[in-house]
Amino acid sequence: MTKSIDQELILQLQAGSLEALGQLYDQYQLLVYRTALAVTGDSDAAADLLQDVFLRLYRFAGNIDAGRPLEPWLYRMTTNLAYTYVKRRRRWLGPVEELVEWITEAGKNSPSEEIELNEEWQPVQRAISRLPLPQRIVIVLYYLNDLSLQEIAQITEIPVGTVKSRLNYGRQSLKKSLGIHGDQPLDLNFEMS
Repeated sequence: MTKSIDQELILQLQAGSLEALGQLYDQYQLLVYRTALAVTGDSDAAADLLQDVFLRLYRFAGNIDAGRPLEPWLYRMTTNLAYTYVKRRRRWLGPVEELVEWITEAGKNSPSEEIELNEEWQPVQRAISRLPLPQRIVIVLYYLNDLSLQEIAQITEIPVGTVKSRLNYGRQSLKKSLGIHGDQPLDLNFEMS
C-alpha cells in the first residue's frame, strides 16, 4: 500500500471505520504475526498478540499521526507486547518451530527440500531462542524483517548505538552457538526458492 492509502485508512479508522481496520489488518497481519512468533516462539501467543496489536490500533487510532508511516508503530507495539508476554510468563522460548513454515511459505518447496531447509534452520532457531530478549528482538527486526538500524532504534525507542551493541552481541552469541569462527559472516538468509 502506498503511504497515502495508509494515511486515508488511518483517518477512516480514527472516524471509527471497522472496514479500514480490516483493510489494515489484511495488509499488515503477516508482518505482525511473524515478528510476534519470532520473539515469543509460540504460535498461540503470536496469534493472540496479532489480535491484541490490531485491537490497540483501533483503540488508540486517535493518537496515531496519519502523516507518519504505520509500520514502525506496528513493529513497536508488536515487540513491546511480545516482550511483555515473554517477561510476564518468564518464558525463555525454546526453538521457534513454526518460523520455518512462515519464512519459507510452506508448499513452495518439495517435501525433501522442506526437510533439508528445516534441518538447516533448526540450529539457527535454537540459537536465536537462547539470546537474551533485547538481543533477540534486534536480531529478529534486523535479519527477519530487514529493517535498518535507525528503524529499529525508532521502533524499540532506544539509541542507534544501543541497537548496534545488541546486534553485535547477538551476532557474537549466534556465531558461537552455530560454530562460526573468526571473520566468517553470520548468514541467516538461507535460500528459500
